[in-house]
Amino acid sequence: MADLSTVVRFTIAEDPPARLDKALARDVPEAATLSRSRIAKLLAEGAVRVDGAVATDAKAAIAQGAEIEITVPQAAESHIGAQEIPLDVVWEDHDLIVIDKPAGMVVHPAPGSPDGTLVNALIHHCGEDLSGVGGAKRPGIVHRIDKDTSGLLVVAKTDRAHQGLALQFEKHTAERHYLALCHGVPDPNDPRLRGVKGASFETGSVLRIQTLLGRHRTDRQRQAVSFEQGRHAVTRAKLVEAFAASALVECRLETGRTHQIRVHMSHVGHALIGDPVYGGRRKLSEKTHSAKAVALAAGFGRQALHAASLGFTHPATGEKLRFESPLPADMAELLAALRG
Repeated sequence: MADLSTVVRFTIAEDPPARLDKALARDVPEAATLSRSRIAKLLAEGAVRVDGAVATDAKAAIAQGAEIEITVPQAAESHIGAQEIPLDVVWEDHDLIVIDKPAGMVVHPAPGSPDGTLVNALIHHCGEDLSGVGGAKRPGIVHRIDKDTSGLLVVAKTDRAHQGLALQFEKHTAERHYLALCHGVPDPNDPRLRGVKGASFETGSVLRIQTLLGRHRTDRQRQAVSFEQGRHAVTRAKLVEAFAASALVECRLETGRTHQIRVHMSHVGHALIGDPVYGGRRKLSEKTHSAKAVALAAGFGRQALHAASLGFTHPATGEKLRFESPLPADMAELLAALRG
């Protein structure tokens, strides 16, 4: 079988970093789209030569003028199968793709959802455009939204994009706004709300919820608020529109933990309408809402949560990108009934 590897050759520029891996990451041609983590793997595999000699020590010293050869094997086919599933593509170029995900679609295969996922659909849609993330022809997932949450998601198609996007999400510089329909009205004048541990109000009547989040002690499928152990989590919620005993709120994520908005809104007493896990048995009352709104809320088959806007810096071009997604039909219908 023919060797389809690619050899990347370049010379270490002046004043190189002290470590070989950092020098390689700095000077490797941009067209090679090799991230630092990918370079580290190639070093460990013996795929890097410095002045003709194999180099495997990432911490080794490196001198200006050293001649580098990196043998990059052809990206391996992903073990995840391609499936022809319709996608709502908002933006796409060589490096990344932005999808408006419908409610009901799982992002990545997992036990219980082995196929029919967004990743299966992307492998089919992108085809040969997937240049290889981590050495495999697969899309690079840098953030996720729950199966029954709708809205915007950005996915990397190259190592370069994967590394750049992941760094933005890690540093919380990516912009993510969600729209949610919740029980009750998060009012800054509500003394009950001001007494909830972890909840406070910022300028502009923005509700700030700061807790630790971790797995529930008895139900491993759920997340739970804690103030002793877990991962730091911060959500900001702003009232957009109030109804008699429900509200439309905008939620902004400072961190991106599993089920974060759903758990935090439930913690402060404003669980999302339709949430089967964190919503308890709360129902709308015909004393405060129309019969249509009560019926729609009772039959709402998912948490009323939508990833409505997404902003980030393009990891290859440096362009500031921002996308918006309108409310899906089910949430729009429920919102209209609440207004009525």
